[in-house]
Amino acid sequence: MALLSKRIQKVKPSATLQITAQAKAMRAAGEDVIGLGAGEPDFDTPKHIKNAAIKSLKAGFTKYTAVGGIPELKNALIKKFKKDNNLTYEADQIVVTVGGKQAFYNMAQAMLDAGDEVIIPAPYWVSYPDMVLLADATPVIVKTKEENGFKITPDELKKALTKKTKLVVINSPSNPTGSAYTGDELFALGEVLKDYPDVYNVSDDIYEKIIYDGFEHFTMAEACPEIKDRSIILNGVAKAYSMTGWRIGYAAGPVEIIKAMTKIQSQSTSCATSFAQVAAAAAIGGSQKCVKPMVKAFCKRRDYVVKTLNSIPGISCINPNGAFYVYPNVGGLIGKKTPEGKEIKNTIDLAAHLLESKGVALVPGSAFGLDPYVRISFATSMADLKEALSRIKSVAKELTGEK
Repeated sequence: MALLSKRIQKVKPSATLQITAQAKAMRAAGEDVIGLGAGEPDFDTPKHIKNAAIKSLKAGFTKYTAVGGIPELKNALIKKFKKDNNLTYEADQIVVTVGGKQAFYNMAQAMLDAGDEVIIPAPYWVSYPDMVLLADATPVIVKTKEENGFKITPDELKKALTKKTKLVVINSPSNPTGSAYTGDELFALGEVLKDYPDVYNVSDDIYEKIIYDGFEHFTMAEACPEIKDRSIILNGVAKAYSMTGWRIGYAAGPVEIIKAMTKIQSQSTSCATSFAQVAAAAAIGGSQKCVKPMVKAFCKRRDYVVKTLNSIPGISCINPNGAFYVYPNVGGLIGKKTPEGKEIKNTIDLAAHLLESKGVALVPGSAFGLDPYVRISFATSMADLKEALSRIKSVAKELTGEK
């Protein structure tokens, strides 16, 4: 009898978490490593959010809560959806989860069976395909094009849809590319889905508030109201409020689906952490001014990173609309040889060479399903970004032979 299940043998560990852990371990060992792999803001959680949690702890709010979330947080979310997305939800259409990742996991477990297909545009967040596999369903990867901003087109969506399709995943702004869909682009995709009444849309809006240059965020249910009753919105407080470790996510959608997701949660984590939910209610229901300085800093870093990457031989980079990542094309470095004579065959080799020779940790595009690219997080200090990009430039010059 096998020790481990067939289910666990289908999936792989999170590549982004692995890279971050490796970089931390090397630093702990005294090595000079700059980590560009982390998907979390480098800012502290705003003070008023921490104070709300502290106040709740002092008041003894440390017990189990309702599985689906505390009323205070659900009410804040109802108001948020109305204000930010022009969408109306009731309390029984919302579930609070242990991070945004659990929201997707609960949904997959509640909705998917063997034989179901889930359309996932690539490049994708590393966990989508594996969570689909853990639900015994099949991820259908649609490789997008750089010239289309790494966004799936209506024609590409049509070609991927089959009688087995259950879900279509849209992450906007995207991890790893930072690309975001306009309202018109989402409407066009929604028009396609209108002809497939059994297919549901999943909108992962975790980077909703981290957008640049006046870009206006839309979610699918808002852009195409006709499929709102077939849309599940996933979100959380981790990115916008620098609350990654607080582990609070949420989902909104049809009552039957939210009830099923809540049932799954009742048999796993029971509920999200009580005082973290209070903090999340303060974040979502309070002033949003705390978000602006972070976004302003991210925008400044983005501009520097994109400009610098486009000056490096063998590398080109499009300008992202949101999130805190860039996804540069490093095709000009693939097939080249290191000074030691080792060939860089793919982005895994390139990432390993950068880490071993220059102490720069980034994530190869293969982890996100589309090469020849790498993901660079600019959720770190400008000083670290300048030094890391200088090191990347030196490696690129060595590989291309440019002076």
